[in-house]
Amino acid sequence: MMNSANGMMSASSSSATTQSPALKTYFKTPEGRYKLHYEKTHPSSLLHYAHGKTVTQVTLAHLKDKQAPSTPPAPPSSFSASSGVRSAAARLLGGSNGSRALSFVGGNGGSKSISGNGRVGSLGSSISSNSMATTNFDGKGTYLVFNVGDAIFISDLNSQDKDPIKAIHFSNSNPVCHAFDQDSRDGHDLLIGLNSGDVYSVSLRQQLQDVGKKLVGAQHYNKDGSVNNSRCTSVAWVPGGDGSFVVAHADGNLYVYEKSKDGAGDSSFPVVRDQMQFSVAHARYSKSNPVARWHICQGSINSIAFSTDGAYLATVGRDGYLRIFDYSKEHLVCGGKSYYGALLCCAWSMDGKYILTGGEDDLVQVWSMEDRKVVAWGEGHNSWVSGVAFDSYWSSPNSEGTGETIMYRFGSVGQDTQLLLWDLEMDEIVVPLRRCPPGGSPTYSTGSQSSHWDNASPVGTLQPAPSMRDVPKISSLVAHRVHTEPLSGLIFTQESVLTVSREGHIKIWMRPGVGESQSNNPETALSTSMKEKPLFANKIVSSSYKL
Repeated sequence: MMNSANGMMSASSSSATTQSPALKTYFKTPEGRYKLHYEKTHPSSLLHYAHGKTVTQVTLAHLKDKQAPSTPPAPPSSFSASSGVRSAAARLLGGSNGSRALSFVGGNGGSKSISGNGRVGSLGSSISSNSMATTNFDGKGTYLVFNVGDAIFISDLNSQDKDPIKAIHFSNSNPVCHAFDQDSRDGHDLLIGLNSGDVYSVSLRQQLQDVGKKLVGAQHYNKDGSVNNSRCTSVAWVPGGDGSFVVAHADGNLYVYEKSKDGAGDSSFPVVRDQMQFSVAHARYSKSNPVARWHICQGSINSIAFSTDGAYLATVGRDGYLRIFDYSKEHLVCGGKSYYGALLCCAWSMDGKYILTGGEDDLVQVWSMEDRKVVAWGEGHNSWVSGVAFDSYWSSPNSEGTGETIMYRFGSVGQDTQLLLWDLEMDEIVVPLRRCPPGGSPTYSTGSQSSHWDNASPVGTLQPAPSMRDVPKISSLVAHRVHTEPLSGLIFTQESVLTVSREGHIKIWMRPGVGESQSNNPETALSTSMKEKPLFANKIVSSSYKL
């Protein structure tokens, strides 16, 4: 067996509690090695039983330059070794986000600073380590927001410190989902959905300023389940929606809220007459909040995702169906059923042409908006697929200088503890022409699927589960066991891939070439991933297809 010097994690490493000696600290791709850079997790003092019933989700949040102050500065905090949260808050204020000084706090509460030159755009003005006591936090930075048990934790993505810098505890229910709005205008940019159905909107910057362990300055929606008392399953800001957001619930309903309205606004909706049919009901009064209810399906909505331009909303549910809606027109465009079981996750490509889904059939499905059907199945996971995402920062080697994306890179994680990377090039996948006749062999052809398949499905219809022999199969480019625990999600940034376990452990895998450039500057920020647009962002087109 290889030892740690040959890329294997040893049991004596600092992360031995979350690592197995058999886990490699790198994986290979055609571009080179992705290397494990560091890890984030919840405080070791958190009791295991406290978070056994919740699944950790992670949100990447980038804070821009502070504008006009909307809230009074937080009261001064004392820096002491006896207060983990206070020392973490103080460390943040003079730490790696928004500063050239990266502070590491030892067990005795002391600190040391490592200075260096950061990447362009990744760090703010120079702040000495003497500024730790500053309470008016107005720096820039990129943060990881994740839920474990009854708490929301916030970690500084730019710091190699394993423990979070902030903890927010909830007394009556556990947080289960969250979303961040980078373009928020009034400061409230973070949504948090609870197991009880309650929803909060808060300012992330204000939470970082405060030294307490409770939410501050929060707007409370669906208080005590006044509108819907079923579990929140997913929350999302409407892109370009000027403060509108949607909340999906375990009973198959989705609610549209307006942040500008009072969270306690009275809303009542008629009883859903047919649980199997999609329906939309609007609030009766102008001051009501939520303003609309969408009944999506019978059973839980497991995940939702907006296309980049906000034109379309995708949902996946316990009934195994992907549904795609025209959000502004409030009608169903298309959708279809999984091969087997529930669908658990979904994600859009940056250009809005394709949608990924994953679920209990162990498959990664690729849906085409143009064809309104499944165009490829990814086989490789050995258990449920719990997270999917397109790598919008990856550029195909043969797409330089063209105005069109001809190959897509995407990733998936599952309860089999594996990260799989895939390359999708539609002109090269093998497409079945027709069902094979009885006793015969199927006929295949390479090339554009549109020229060989039947016409696109009619608008507004849900397709049944396709046959295995009717859908092209693709194999993963990489299959790597990244955790010892089942995984719940992944995030691509410009410089890394983040993998997340259900138990609240996060690993940051640096892209080929990035780790070497940062080896001498550990404070080099990863926040460029949120500040710079994806490599083909200038090629995004409106998701307006002829439906």
